[in-house]
Amino acid sequence: MDGTLAQYLVKDLIVKDRVIRNRMVLAPMAGLGHIAFRRLVSEFGGFGLLFTGMCNAKAIPHENPCTSPVFKWQEEELGYLVCQIFGSDPESMAAAAVRIEKEGFFGVDLNFGCSVAAICKKGYGAALLKNPELSSKIVKAVREAVSIPVFVKFRTGWENNPLSAVNMAVRFEEAGADALTFHPRIAPDRRTRPPQWDMIRLVQEAVSIPVFGNGNLFEEKDGIRMIRQTSCQGLSIGRMAVARPWLFSQWTNRFVPGNDIFHQTALRFSYLLPDHFDEDFSVRLFKKYAPYFCANFKFGHQLLKKLVRAQTLVDIRNNLASIFESNPETLSRPNINLFL
Repeated sequence: MDGTLAQYLVKDLIVKDRVIRNRMVLAPMAGLGHIAFRRLVSEFGGFGLLFTGMCNAKAIPHENPCTSPVFKWQEEELGYLVCQIFGSDPESMAAAAVRIEKEGFFGVDLNFGCSVAAICKKGYGAALLKNPELSSKIVKAVREAVSIPVFVKFRTGWENNPLSAVNMAVRFEEAGADALTFHPRIAPDRRTRPPQWDMIRLVQEAVSIPVFGNGNLFEEKDGIRMIRQTSCQGLSIGRMAVARPWLFSQWTNRFVPGNDIFHQTALRFSYLLPDHFDEDFSVRLFKKYAPYFCANFKFGHQLLKKLVRAQTLVDIRNNLASIFESNPETLSRPNINLFL
């Protein structure tokens, strides 16, 4: 890769028949990629696409965006927003994609990567990697139902077999996927071992569609190393984007965060949440964000204990003010023990 990371990431990338002006995207994350968090990221900018949290495909055809906590968006973000769906039935996944296209989303993302037990037990997420035939049928059904780009996020599989991951990638492309997001860990291994980036290279070499690399992208040097090592065509940022929502702008726009960036960002988030959710749910969502935020600090576990004691948004803001009175020491790389 010639030049800086920023120069590479702001090169145009074609996905199906659409152009993305930036190759750095937000990874789909359950419970974290909701409308308030996406607004926070959007205020900093610097990304190519944002992804929603996980939406149940069976619910989407009849879902009400006014009441749904996940199938909810702002009109202005639809041009760069991809809706992620999960399910195991080709017909319901296709029907959900039809609704997503009608609403004006940039694309639809199929979740074959979530390894949470409650999801896999129902045959969703990474469980579908055990059934290549069915997962391919789902991709094909969605591709035939819509004209918008179809993304697939998946893992290595259930065994540490590079050939299996490559075969799945080829299957997905043949079934009609327009881009892949690949997380090179096996499903049973949540985050106990580092991702095997060399598998991203094998997947990228096996297909002609764009592959977004995902896994342990914490600092700019990680992004440079992943692109050089794997030749992936884009970067998908998950947990680190929650910890530092300005990361996209920092890597692509040369944004320089100020000394008060952590306090002001967390505070801003506490005001964005009640624009879309009631008080109790807003507090719950802030507490889900809090471990990632606290991972930025040397004594993050202690700060987290203080934040999660809050019962209201006012409590959260007061606790933030108290925390930053002592000017907590930050870390260059986050404490991944707090990355749940």
